Amino acid sequence: MVQVKTDPRVVRTRKLIMDSFIKLSESKEFRDITVKDITTEAMINRATFYYHFEDIYDLLEKALSEVLLINLNSAEYEHKKLDEDVFNHLFKAVTNFQQSLSNRCHRGYEDTIAQIIRDQLEVVFNKMLKAQYGPEKEETLKTTAVMLSWGLYGASLEWKRNGTAPPEEFLNTAMPFLLHGLQFDLQK
Repeated sequence: MVQVKTDPRVVRTRKLIMDSFIKLSESKEFRDITVKDITTEAMINRATFYYHFEDIYDLLEKALSEVLLINLNSAEYEHKKLDEDVFNHLFKAVTNFQQSLSNRCHRGYEDTIAQIIRDQLEVVFNKMLKAQYGPEKEETLKTTAVMLSWGLYGASLEWKRNGTAPPEEFLNTAMPFLLHGLQFDLQK
């Protein structure tokens, strides 16, 4: 398999655009940010912006996905077993991500943000489940990953709405039930 190298200038320009967008989102609502604002902040032209992103919504999705991936640090979990520490870490990463968005481009884009969180969590859970149980039951593991991602996301919303306890404490109330449910036998 031939690995294609990415030009470092392309990577730097893409990061510059994302950083400019994030900086602008600290002082402006997403709906008020224009491509012109981003190109001015990044000191690039419109063609360069459109080389990297289809439009501002594509930039929003990719920037948020990248920030969440950094928070999740998914490579750390690829060979770990699903346990209390993993659930706590993932839950804390998601709640931290949601808190970081609360003053930025969150309003009006909850569905996009929810989809990004669930998709990224699904990838993490799927990799962990395959490592733990093997690829033989791929469809079962995929369904389980979907359910876990939606469940963890839903719990993070509940914490955000009503949470007075720290994220770990909030999640620990459900941990015995969650862990017991994971002790299933895939051999059946």
